[in-house]
Amino acid sequence: MAKINPANHVPISGGSEPHRESSCTETTPLRSLRELNGITSLLHSPTGAATESRTSTSIVDNVSTRNGASSMVDDMCDHRETWSSGMDFLLSIIGFAVDLAAVWRFPYYAFKNGGGTFLIPYFIMLIIGAVPLLYLELLIGQYHRQGPISVWTQIAPIFQGIGFCAAVVSFYTSFYYNNILAWSFFYLFASLTPELPWSSCQNQSWAGPNDWASPTCDSNDTIAHYGNASAKGLPRSAAQDYFDFFVLGLNKDSGFDNIGWPRPQLVGCLALTYVVLFFALFKGVRSSGKVVWVTAIAPYCILLILFIRGIFLPGAVDGVQYYMTFDLKRLLEAQIWIDAAVQVFYSTGAGFGVHLALASYNKFHHNCRRDCLITVAANAAASIFSGFVVFAYLGYMSARQNVGIDHVAKNGPGLVFQVYPEAISTLPGAPFWSVLFFLMLLTLGLDSSMGGMESILTGICDYFKDFFQRTRHSRLVLTATICLLSFCVGLVNCTPSGIYTFQWFDTFAAGVSLLFVAFFEAIAVAWFYGIEQFSVDITEMLGAPPGLFWRLCWKFFSPLFLLTAIVAAAITFPTLKYDSYMYPQWATTAGWVFSLSTTILIPIVAIIQMAKSKGTLSQKVGLSISPARDQERIRRGGAIARFHGRHWRYIGPI
Repeated sequence: MAKINPANHVPISGGSEPHRESSCTETTPLRSLRELNGITSLLHSPTGAATESRTSTSIVDNVSTRNGASSMVDDMCDHRETWSSGMDFLLSIIGFAVDLAAVWRFPYYAFKNGGGTFLIPYFIMLIIGAVPLLYLELLIGQYHRQGPISVWTQIAPIFQGIGFCAAVVSFYTSFYYNNILAWSFFYLFASLTPELPWSSCQNQSWAGPNDWASPTCDSNDTIAHYGNASAKGLPRSAAQDYFDFFVLGLNKDSGFDNIGWPRPQLVGCLALTYVVLFFALFKGVRSSGKVVWVTAIAPYCILLILFIRGIFLPGAVDGVQYYMTFDLKRLLEAQIWIDAAVQVFYSTGAGFGVHLALASYNKFHHNCRRDCLITVAANAAASIFSGFVVFAYLGYMSARQNVGIDHVAKNGPGLVFQVYPEAISTLPGAPFWSVLFFLMLLTLGLDSSMGGMESILTGICDYFKDFFQRTRHSRLVLTATICLLSFCVGLVNCTPSGIYTFQWFDTFAAGVSLLFVAFFEAIAVAWFYGIEQFSVDITEMLGAPPGLFWRLCWKFFSPLFLLTAIVAAAITFPTLKYDSYMYPQWATTAGWVFSLSTTILIPIVAIIQMAKSKGTLSQKVGLSISPARDQERIRRGGAIARFHGRHWRYIGPI
C-alpha cells in the first residue's frame, strides 16, 4: 500500500495526523493496520510545523489512500452506538429543525414584513448564516464522535464552556417548550367530543354555564376581537376565552408576582408529555430513531390535508394573496433583516448542540453534507408552506368576520391556541379537523423536544463516559432524572399565571445565549482549531475538502452574521409584556440574570482550563487553545502552531 509523504501530510495546526481518537485500546493487528495506512505518530514532523507547499490535492490523495482501512479500524475499535440507518438520523435532524416556530413564527414575520418580501432577506440569511453553522455542527459531531460538552476538549479546551452553555440552554428551553405539548394534549382530548367546547360562549360540553366565558365573550362572527382582544370591555371570542380562562385559568389576580397553584388538568397533560419523552429517549438513538419516522413525517402530511381543506374556504385565496404580496420598499427597513435573522437562526436550531449530538452517532464516512442541505430545504419548505396554510385560514376568518387580516393575525400561542381553533370550530366535522391540527402540533413539538433532551443526555453521558459505561441502567436513570427535574420546573407554567412565566422563559431561556454559543462555535473551529486542520478532517470523512464558500462563511460571514444578530437583539429588546399585561421591572432584571447564567459559563470554564494547564505561561496558553492531538507534543516543548501567523491567515486555495 502506498506510503504518505509526511512533509505533505502534516497540517500547520499542530503537526499531527488528522486521525480520530479510538474508543478502545488498539491491539497489535489494529496498530499494524494503522501503520500500513500511514496514520501513526511517525508522520509527525519534528517541530510540529508543516511545510508551506501542502495543497488541497495532496490532502485528498493522502486521505483517500487510507479511507478503506481507516473505516475498518473505526468499526473494530469504536463501540459508540450508531443510528440503525441514515434515514433515522436525517429524520431526526429534520424533526428538530422543523418545529412549532414554522407554524406560529414564520407566517407572522411574513405578515409583519410585507408578505413575500420577507422571503428575500430570509433566504439571504439562511444561505450565509444558518446553513454553514448547521453544517459545521454536523461535521464536528460526526468526526469526533463525542457529545456537545466533551467534543470541545478535542478542538480547543479553552472553549469547553460552549458545550456546558449549550447543554444548559437546552435544559432551560425544556422548562417551557414541553408546556406547549401539554396544551396540545389538552386540546386534543377536548376535541374528542361531538361539538368543540370553544365553538360558542354557551357551549357546556366541558363546563357549567358561564364557567369559563367572560362577560364580554361574544360568538358573533362580525366582531373583530383579535386586534384588541385584551383591552378592557371589548368583545372576545369564545376560543380566546376558552384558552385564557378554562385552559390557563387566568384571573384578575394573575401576574408574574402572583403565581398560584398548578392546575391539575395541565399537570396531568404535562406529565403525559414527559412520559412519552422518557420512553422515546431512555434507550438512546435506537429508540428515538424509530419515533421520528412518525413525528418528522406526519406534520407534512397533516399540513397538506389542512391546506387542501382550507384553500376552498371563502376568503382563503385572499389570505394567500395577502401572504405573497411584495413590497420591496420594506427591504430598506432594518427590522425585516433582524426578523429574518432571528427566524432563520432559531428555525435551523444551531447552537443548541442538538445537531452535534445527533451527528456523533453517525458512521464516520456518512454524507452529512447531503443531510445538511436536505434539512435546510425541508425546513424552508415547511415554513413557507405553513404560511400558505395559516393565511388560507386567516383569509377565511377575515371574510367571515368582515374585517381586515391584520385584525385576526397573531403570533405565538395566540395563533395556534386561539385563532386557528376558532377557524376550525366553524368547519363541518370540526372535531376531526381539530384532532388533525393538534396531532400536527404534537408531532412538530415532540421531535424537537426529543432532540433537545438528547443533546443534554449525550453531553452528560460522554462527559462522564467511564461511569456510564460501567454502571448498569445508568442511561435510564439519567433520562428519568432529567425528565423529572424539567417537569418540576415546568409546573410553574401550569399555574393560573403560567402564560406569564411561559413568556418569560421563552424570552430569556435561549435568546441571546444561543447566539453567543453559535458565535463562539464558529470562532473556536474556524480560527483556533483552524480552517486547515478542519479541512483535513472533512477530507478524511467525506473524501473532498470543503469549498471556498464554506470556508469563507465559517471564518468570516457566519461570525459577522451572529455578531450583528447579538447587537441587534440587545438594541431592539422590547418591553416585556403579554397582551396588555406589563411585567414588573424586577422580572426583566431577573430574566437577564437567568440568561447570563448560561453565557457566563463560557469565560468561567476558559479560566478554569487555563488554570489547570501546566508548564510555562506560553505552554499554558498553547495547551488551552490547541486541539487534543497537539497536547503531548506541546508538553514536550514542541512548537505551538497557533503562535504562528499563517495558522490565523489560512483560508485554503481560492
